[in-house]
Amino acid sequence: MKRAILFISLCFLGLTTFSQTIISGKVTQINGEPMPGTNAFLSGTYDGGSANKNGEFKFKTTKTGEYILKVEFVGYESFSRKVELKGDSIRVNVQLKEAFNQLNAVTITAGTFEAGDKRQAVTITPLDMMTTAGAAGDVYGALQSLPGTTTVGESGRLFVKGGESEESQTYIDGSLVTVPYQSSAPNMGARGRFNPFMFKGTVFSTGGYSAEYGQALSSVLLLNTNDMPAEDQIDLSFLSIGLEFAGTKKWNNGAVTGTLSYHNLAPYMNLAPQNYNWSRAPESTSAAISFRQKTGKTGLFKFYSSFDNDGFTVQQIHPGSGVIPVDYKLANGNQFMNVSWNGNLGEKWTMNASGSFTNNQDDIHFEQTKGAKNIQGIFLKNVFSYPISERFSLKFGGEFVRKAYSQNAQIQNEIHDNNFANQSFSGFTEAQIYASSKFVTRVGGRVEYSDYLQRFNFSPRFSAAYKITGKSQFSLAYGWFYQNPLDDYLLYTNQLKPERADHYTFSFQSSANSRTIRAELFYKEYKDLVKLNGNQFYLPSSYNNSGTGYAKGFDLFWRDKKTIQNGDYWISYSYLDTKRNYRNFPVEAVPTFASKHNLAVVYKHWFGGMRSYAGVNLKYSSPRVYNNPNSTVFNGEKMLPYRSLDVSWSFLYRQNIIIYGAVTNIAGTKNEFGRSYGITPDESGIYPGTAIQPSSNRFFVLACFITLTRKGNANQMEKIE
Repeated sequence: MKRAILFISLCFLGLTTFSQTIISGKVTQINGEPMPGTNAFLSGTYDGGSANKNGEFKFKTTKTGEYILKVEFVGYESFSRKVELKGDSIRVNVQLKEAFNQLNAVTITAGTFEAGDKRQAVTITPLDMMTTAGAAGDVYGALQSLPGTTTVGESGRLFVKGGESEESQTYIDGSLVTVPYQSSAPNMGARGRFNPFMFKGTVFSTGGYSAEYGQALSSVLLLNTNDMPAEDQIDLSFLSIGLEFAGTKKWNNGAVTGTLSYHNLAPYMNLAPQNYNWSRAPESTSAAISFRQKTGKTGLFKFYSSFDNDGFTVQQIHPGSGVIPVDYKLANGNQFMNVSWNGNLGEKWTMNASGSFTNNQDDIHFEQTKGAKNIQGIFLKNVFSYPISERFSLKFGGEFVRKAYSQNAQIQNEIHDNNFANQSFSGFTEAQIYASSKFVTRVGGRVEYSDYLQRFNFSPRFSAAYKITGKSQFSLAYGWFYQNPLDDYLLYTNQLKPERADHYTFSFQSSANSRTIRAELFYKEYKDLVKLNGNQFYLPSSYNNSGTGYAKGFDLFWRDKKTIQNGDYWISYSYLDTKRNYRNFPVEAVPTFASKHNLAVVYKHWFGGMRSYAGVNLKYSSPRVYNNPNSTVFNGEKMLPYRSLDVSWSFLYRQNIIIYGAVTNIAGTKNEFGRSYGITPDESGIYPGTAIQPSSNRFFVLACFITLTRKGNANQMEKIE
């Protein structure tokens, strides 16, 4: 009996051994790299195994029949295959594709510096963009520490990659800002019109931007205002150049902030030597109100309105006045309103509606001339977004722009009154397509119509990005960009075409361990630029679109927050090669606003023992050109190189009190911006001229910031770091 039982057991054991199936294989990525740790198993069973360091797996099973073999690894698409288990060996080689996750997918960075959106590749924060040493609290001044920009001291505005300041546009919460700069005298730097601390996020695109934006040949600056505040707050700012007050009241789903400010540069000018005589120092008064209200579960409504009045009187030499300075008196009034709403429409649709209104009035007096210039702008836009799938999203919308411009000049007994109004209608669409989490393309187009010029334009746009590793990527962008001619030309003719620039941009960016490096090559071709073919500027026949130009160059950006403890620095360098034949240029030449080499080195350090934050900014621009009418070579003279060493220091006296000081050009380097010449020669046939200088070689400010809240632990450090 025992022998029978043993015989039967051995038979069953033999049958079991005979019915075992051996499943093996190798798991690799698409590029052939092995994937150790991958799990391979039969669905619905406990039979399976893990891949070794070479990506090889092997396991046995006694199951028979049809089963599903699964191979899985976190972050990759799972693999499934039906297998027939019948006691033999099965070999399966598997290639796993990386699973798509838009949060970790590549983003397009060609030509763009972004801040405030954590999904994007952030190279510089909103705080950095707006409060770098030497920026003097000006958004546009801070941007000049980034590659692609040129410091033009006699303007103060943005000049990007060989483009003029008028070729850059500013948007707040999606709406166009028709007059983004404060008014200024000729050859004197202007400042941005808005308080930089009202913004939470910044996107600065130096080329190749979305089809959503038009009427900008060179760049767009997108500013997003703050959302809901954390608590009620009062901010008091005592500055050596004025006073500021801001108060915020918060409720469950909304908040309102009111701001009043007064600035007067007379105390500063009495202490710092000035290069010009000021009969009346620059003085300004402004007020603003900001309202925010949540609507429903996802909607947010914002309203902002500001009122500014400022003016000054300075002695300057003007063309035709010889070399004797005359009083130049300017009074400016500006009203601006901005409204926006964004939120979800159903489960997938999102909408962003925005609008703005601008009314800007300049009154100018010099010698026997009185002038008035008025600009009114209305802007309306609606944008819809819809994710058709996880990998494919569509954005489209339209906008309406109305701009009215008038200019009145009284020269002795003559009165010249000119004006025009233009209405533009635009539509755009754009698709973003992810082939994988490593490769994305964005394809779009924009159509514009101007009723004043009676012309249609179509602008194709394309951009793409490919992720090389988890931290590095390449991006490229291409597109056509149109912009209407200058307002001063449209006053006299509507027979012109919009000017055009074609952008080609290729960039590399890598970010790891709190370090970022970015390199970018670009080329821009200008077409249909406006040319003046005569001295009679008031005749329509004096204008045509025969102008051309190009700009090409290389930008480099390096930022390091890791190497120096409590330290943070970045270095930006730009190389620019550009020429134009436009306006009144007799030949193709380098324009006066272009500098071949531009360098900025910014360093910030926190001194914990002294509760202080220090900042240093070194800027250099190689000599620019200017035209000397006494020379036979057009734009053949060179200015001095621009050099400035700027410093700032913040001291946390108490948790809610900060003492702040800043000095620009602390070394007192002499900077000149060419020479200004009269329009008629003197008795010896020489055109008289004088040096164009900054209003002062050095600017300084001292301030005390006090914050009052219920908890008492809030401060305004974010304003000055």
